[in-house]
Amino acid sequence: MRIGISCYPTFGGSGVVATELAMALADGGDEVHVISYALPSRLSLLAPSLFFHEVVVPHYPLFEYPPYSLALASKMAEVARHQKLDLMHVHYAVPNAISAILAKQILAPQPLAVVTTLHGTDITLVGNDPSYLETTRFGLRMSDAVTSVSSSLRGATVEQLGLDASRIEVIPNFIDPQRYEGVKGSAGAQRWAKPGETILLHISNFRPVKRIMDVLDIFLEVQKVMPARLLLVGDGPDRARAEERCRRGGCCGAVTFLGNIAAVEEVLVGADLFLLPSESESFGLAALEALSCAVPVIASTAGGIPEVVRDGVDGLLFEVGEVAAMAAGAIGLLADRERHARFAAAARAGAVERFAQDRIVGQYRALYERTLAGLAAGAAGVSS
Repeated sequence: MRIGISCYPTFGGSGVVATELAMALADGGDEVHVISYALPSRLSLLAPSLFFHEVVVPHYPLFEYPPYSLALASKMAEVARHQKLDLMHVHYAVPNAISAILAKQILAPQPLAVVTTLHGTDITLVGNDPSYLETTRFGLRMSDAVTSVSSSLRGATVEQLGLDASRIEVIPNFIDPQRYEGVKGSAGAQRWAKPGETILLHISNFRPVKRIMDVLDIFLEVQKVMPARLLLVGDGPDRARAEERCRRGGCCGAVTFLGNIAAVEEVLVGADLFLLPSESESFGLAALEALSCAVPVIASTAGGIPEVVRDGVDGLLFEVGEVAAMAAGAIGLLADRERHARFAAAARAGAVERFAQDRIVGQYRALYERTLAGLAAGAAGVSS
């Protein structure tokens, strides 16, 4: 197949998953064209059938807000026409789905299937904003296929946008087991810790919904009973608040801010516990990456997290804001090394069994084939 993939090129979950999918499809023999305004952070163009097309948005004095969605649609149509794409798979509904629908109309009668994958805030935050609600709903209704990364997100989409649940297929995020196996035995997180320190880790975009202050509060409680270090990976609006909180709490020497890191597995390996107390999480890709590296997770029950972390098996789940209970759970798990070892082993095994790349990419390929077959059958019916 010849596939176009459009996503945001940032360190967020949607961009990471779209990039990993593009590389997996190319490795499997498909021709893949990634379209975005910048090279995605994790994209490696080593496969001979993987290509990147940059969307350039001209800045004219007339435009107070440069129309990226139109430039994206134009680039999608251009690439689809000249590369004879079979389908365009867009990740994140706003504005990618609308741009893909417009590109499809530009190309007519040349066929182009549009598959839209929902990742979370494109529905629960951006897509639900009155400024984007109608266009988001239209983009999803006009898509030939729609997927969601969790059952929780599918439910939110049905509730907020009024879509038919049967039109939304749940295909979860995935991990490449070999990628995480490759760093096994390396120093990993231990590079930033002193001998004897327990290592807690958090990865996010540092937005308010991630509840970074809760992460720090949990860590401070753990630090009261054992030598510990907190590694914070990522960047965003709440980083300055977190740094100030560390200064006020006198724990700067035990908290390390690492910024954005593409190869997160090189930090996850060797960590003892991963913290994800989010108040909103459509899937929890960071938690899955932690589990893949045999790191148990302490998390909230928000959104799709319970579909990833198995409470009492490879992690412990608590209601949003239950900081004291999360801290107590973390301390108890870290203190019981035998139980911690069971959780760690179950984390790795469960992640590979349920979310291995080959299995999930196979689901996407099957969806592509069904979608293209359905469009071909529809076109044949019209012509007859």
